[in-house]
Order: sequence, then C-alpha cells, then structure tokens
Amino acid sequence: MTNEWCGWREATERALYGPGEGFYTRAGGPGPAGHFRTSVHVSPLFAGAVATLLCRVDAALGHPGELALVDVGAGRGELLTEVLAALPDDVAARLRPYAVERAARPGGLDPRIGWHDELPAPGSVSGLLFANEWLDNVPVDVVETDADGVLRRVLVRADGTERLGGPVDGADAEWLARWWPVGPDASPGLRAEIGRPRDEAWARAAGTLRAGLAVAADYAHERAARPPFGTLTGFRAGREVPPVPDGSCDLTAHVALDSCAGPRAERLSQRAALHALGVDGRRPPLTLAATDPAGYVRALGTAGAAAELTDPGGLGGFGWLVEPVGGACAGLLAE
Repeated sequence: MTNEWCGWREATERALYGPGEGFYTRAGGPGPAGHFRTSVHVSPLFAGAVATLLCRVDAALGHPGELALVDVGAGRGELLTEVLAALPDDVAARLRPYAVERAARPGGLDPRIGWHDELPAPGSVSGLLFANEWLDNVPVDVVETDADGVLRRVLVRADGTERLGGPVDGADAEWLARWWPVGPDASPGLRAEIGRPRDEAWARAAGTLRAGLAVAADYAHERAARPPFGTLTGFRAGREVPPVPDGSCDLTAHVALDSCAGPRAERLSQRAALHALGVDGRRPPLTLAATDPAGYVRALGTAGAAAELTDPGGLGGFGWLVEPVGGACAGLLAE
C-alpha cells in the first residue's frame, strides 16, 4: 500500500479490492466470515427465507425455463450453497446460481454455481438478485465541515492519518444537498458520506434483471436521521477497529438506502421482511419438552436463531430495499 494522500473512496477501493493486497482479494485466509458475522452466517434460516422469496419470484414469473439467483458480494458462496440445499428439486433444476465476487473462486464450491467478478450484462437475466451487506462495502468519500462550516473532502493515508482537502462541488455537492444536508452554520467536525457511488452501483445491479426482484439488505439510515459524525468504521477478526485503509481490515459505512431506491422500490426492516417470509422467533410450547425433548431442544435453537435475525436492535433493524423489475414481482413481501 502506498501512503500518499487521497480521498476515502480511492483509499477504500485499494484497501479492499487492490489486486493481490486487498482485504477481500488477498489469497487464502478465512474470507469475510473470519472477520464479521452476517445474517448468512447466523443460521440457515436466512438462506431458507431467501429460498422462499426465490420461489415466490419463480411463481410470479410463471416458472421460467431458466431462473437466475444473482448473489452480489457472494463472499465464499455460503448463501448460494445454502439456498440450493433449501430449494425444491424442480426449482433447483432450473436455477442458474450466479455469484458476483471479486475474490477468487473458493475450492470445493458446488460446480453449479457460476463465479464472476462482474455483474451480468444489463437486462440479461430473470429471477432474484440479492445483495446482502454489499452496498456498505461500495467505497464512498467522506466529507467534514471546517471551522467556517464549509464541507471539505477528508483525505487519508494508508496509515489512517487524515487531513481536510478541498471543498465539495459538482454532483457530489448536489447529492449531499438532497440526501445528507449539512447547513452552512454547522459546527466544525460534522461528517457525511457521499452515497452517490452506491446509488449508481445499485442501479447497475438492479438493471441486470430483465424481470424479477432486486433486494439489498444492509446497515442503513434515512435522510431524517443521518448520523452527524458519519459511520465509517473497520472490522477485523470479529472486532470493530479504527478504519485504516491499509488492507488489514474491512472498511464499511452504513447505507443511505433511501437515496438508492428507485421509484417502485419498497423499504422495510429485515424483521418485517423475514416475518413475511415465515421466520418467527417465538419459543416452542413447553408441552413439547414433555412429549419430544429432543424436538423441543431443536425448536428452541431455531427460535433463538430466528430471534437474532429479527432483533430490531441488531440484524432485524437492517434495511431491506426491495425493487421489482417488470410488473410481476411487486408485493411479494406483503404479510
């Protein structure tokens, strides 16, 4: 890693995805699961819910001869592997599982899963596109108000040292004015993250569908409640650490999903989405313990995993952006 001054977007791109040296592209190691826990890693219930949603998409599209499941930010292929195991045979037989990931294909992966470092071509597939905790890793620039209340880009070096650069202008200033406004009388030190690259990345991802449903699940915030000091942080070996763009840690910032949303998109919490897909954290009845002790223990474990996935103070508070492409797949998450 070089140590020149640059914006956080450039530094993050290099630190996460630099060839041979990026956090996600470095050969070997445990992959993302060794550093942080996503819904996919909590329980197979999450993949089961995605499988349920995929079956709804399949039915809405009239059971096409080829059905796509595009997993954007596929990690080591965990979600696709578990979804394949959860699908009915007739759906699995028609499925084209499509992993989009900039890391190399892991060994031992199901040969049915296609592994690609780019999205499918625009309008080329029909089915479900699912992006779990992908947008928070799309690099963005960070800005901060100076002593005069002027928004300036934050420059950073690979060792994490920061200083303020030039004022924000052009399309980035327009994005901030609309989606993350910081007034001219703002106190020095207030921060924002320019989400415009994420808007564009999501539009490209959803645009790969000819028909179907595009879903993003991520840490999120809304315009009325943007965090005043930003959200950029790092993760390493399961612990939150300072965001240092040297390739040693994940770099992530919460997503302004409301700015990503297209005109037909729906936004809801993960709790509401998973409830609509049949994931319920209620404990099993105690009477089951007397009649089937082993079944009670299994049901209790399932309920605990479901509770973690739907906890409004944790994973259940994630935002889901649900965008139908074409007219057939609207309303598939209505309870």
